[in-house]
Amino acid sequence: MTFPGKHFGLLLLLCPLILHSAVITGAEQTSTYLPALKGKKVALVVNQTSKIGNTHLVDSLLKLGIDIHCIFAPEHGFRGNVSAGTTVSNGKDDKTGIKIISLYGSHKKPTHDDLKDIQQVVFDIQDVGIRYYTYISTMHYVMETCAELKIPFMVLDRPNPNGHFIDGPILDTAYRSFVGMHPIPLVHGCTVGELAGMINGEGWLNKKLKCELSVITCKNYTHGTEYILPVKPSPNLQTQSAIYLYASLGLFEGTTMSMGQGTEKPYQCFGSPAMDWGNFNFTPISIKGVAEKPKSLGLPCTGFDLTDYGYKKARSEAEINLNWLIMSYRLSKNKPQFFNDFFEKLAGTAQLKKQILEGKSALEIKQSWQSGLDKYRVMQRPYLLYEWR
Repeated sequence: MTFPGKHFGLLLLLCPLILHSAVITGAEQTSTYLPALKGKKVALVVNQTSKIGNTHLVDSLLKLGIDIHCIFAPEHGFRGNVSAGTTVSNGKDDKTGIKIISLYGSHKKPTHDDLKDIQQVVFDIQDVGIRYYTYISTMHYVMETCAELKIPFMVLDRPNPNGHFIDGPILDTAYRSFVGMHPIPLVHGCTVGELAGMINGEGWLNKKLKCELSVITCKNYTHGTEYILPVKPSPNLQTQSAIYLYASLGLFEGTTMSMGQGTEKPYQCFGSPAMDWGNFNFTPISIKGVAEKPKSLGLPCTGFDLTDYGYKKARSEAEINLNWLIMSYRLSKNKPQFFNDFFEKLAGTAQLKKQILEGKSALEIKQSWQSGLDKYRVMQRPYLLYEWR
């Protein structure tokens, strides 16, 4: 695997050996879930993060004699090498010849034909704990079809690298979209296994259906565990710094600002060609499979490099930083064009944009979230599979 820039991925490769060697993911516990797969036609919802050590789950299960009938691929594809928002085509895995069905673009939900003859569906994808990260939306749609067809759905759980805090506005269902399907905070504080239980238990599937859900939980994990991802979860989240900054900088997708896609620091910096303040300069370029049409392509941008902040402060501060967004709007030379229509979908509400336009401070905005967050924590409690520390 090659990353643009000579330092990319260094911590992703080194830190797992230091910080989370004691954590055992659901996928690693093959003896626990293998009996449920033996003798059945199985469908996997997987991508490049679906690893047992250095071996892909697909390869491990094939070696163990499991009949993998098809693979469902989320945004960014089965191998995780497709730029955000790019349609992924159906096909076959070059290595195994197994049919791959894309669950992105116009085909986000598996059809009944897609799951014809399937007896067990397994979901194993590393999430990052942010509502607008679309893997959890893919999980929702797969659960829904499984519920309709009465096919068992199993989650091989993985730690949430942002699972130690909860923050942000609760999604207003009037703004429900693929980047936000559930009335949960922007930073929801759940693993995918916990969230699957919540989706089922709260009746969020179509017609309040419930799927036959099982979760293979992680061992030696709590919500206070620092978990350094061993594989980048998507093309532009290449470092742990970017993963910690994603909740704050992802909102810039709904503005004129660049978050560094098409550079060596995606989601670790922000800026704009129209900015004349800041201490960091960058020019986005097209990078195949990472950022082929990045915002401000070929235009010199001025802004700020947050890489060190992401590594050294973001996790311990455990909150969405709104100050960068508020500051960027206030200093914008073209305020009417600063926000685009995507912003309200990302925020999951019209309120955040309205508050920024009104000149509210970050503290005032965050205070308006508290009642919703308090109610969410109560609702979340029965679905927690891991201790909060």
